[in-house]
Amino acid sequence: MALPLKYNFRNVLVRWRATLATILGIALVVAVYVLVQALAVGLEKSAGNTGDPRNVMIVRKGATAESSSQVSLAQFQTIRYWPQVAHDENGAPLISADVITLISQPRIDGRGEANVSVRGLTPLGRQLRPQVKLVAGRWFTPGQREVAVSEKMARRFTGFHVGDTFHTAGNDLTVVGEFDGGNSAFDSEVWMDADEARSLFDRENYSSLLVRVTGPTAAQELLARVESDKRLPLRAEAEVKYYGDQTATALPIRILGNFLATAMSVGAVFAAMNTMYASVGARTREIGTLRVLGFRRRSVLAGFILEGALLAAIGGVLGCLLSLPLDGYSTGTMSFNSFSETVFEFRITPWLATKGMIFSIVVGVIGSLLPALRASRLPVIAALKSV
Repeated sequence: MALPLKYNFRNVLVRWRATLATILGIALVVAVYVLVQALAVGLEKSAGNTGDPRNVMIVRKGATAESSSQVSLAQFQTIRYWPQVAHDENGAPLISADVITLISQPRIDGRGEANVSVRGLTPLGRQLRPQVKLVAGRWFTPGQREVAVSEKMARRFTGFHVGDTFHTAGNDLTVVGEFDGGNSAFDSEVWMDADEARSLFDRENYSSLLVRVTGPTAAQELLARVESDKRLPLRAEAEVKYYGDQTATALPIRILGNFLATAMSVGAVFAAMNTMYASVGARTREIGTLRVLGFRRRSVLAGFILEGALLAAIGGVLGCLLSLPLDGYSTGTMSFNSFSETVFEFRITPWLATKGMIFSIVVGVIGSLLPALRASRLPVIAALKSV
């Protein structure tokens, strides 16, 4: 005989007071799981959106980030004239020597200070990063103690709006522009002139080189040449790959999300189990009637498991809906690579919502398994005589 699904589905509606707590409990667990995982997805997407496939990043061998790398002026002058380097319409080599340093700046909400990445660029640095667009003010003028700030950082730190001045390294810097980094790693930076940054922060060397190559073949040739040249203790890789690998910060957040989900799911399983046990106890006579009508034990077992899965699925949908308002919300954390503030957005993807639904259904099935076994094993006569 077919499963008594209509009976189980109707009970979800009829006994709504008994099941509402379970649905809400599972919904909260799913919402927390989705939101914490959305943090990790946002960090990974921020890194994945950074870079141009035509560019090659060059840093010191062994450096885990630009902030811990050093490239000398002599190395810069050597590489800029290699034949693999593309040129602009004026014949200038498309290469930028950048300086990365950290400054401490107070948060706008008063919650202390945090490290902020300052990137010094040589004149062609902006041209090599076309995803960065000026949205307010103007770009900095070299030698004038001027900077441009990411608009997302301007919303998080004091002294970062156009016209503001902030003090660092014994000098006052004036903010003359705000830019949009296109949801990339550049949204976490302050930009200024590279040689001015070297002077201001007492840096003899640059931190990295960004090179536009003439084509895919030239990129491979450049990578091989940097690797084989013993005079250059440097490492080169595609800019997109370099930033794609800078996702170490996302791993602890993902682990935290899985830990929280596991811990909270235990409580959700017990909540589902408690509800289903109460449901079985209240429906003992009904279960006996089903058995008299010819429904087999496995049909009753499967029906109650599906009922628990249905409750959990409703909770999963509600949990995903609760998390949706934070999709695209901008936040920040400390990068474990650069030890500076990294700005990114919550990203709730369709696959992440699907994982949340799968997670909720698994919780529901596990929570309803033991009560379903009890229901399927009830003696028919005893069930019919119950009050």
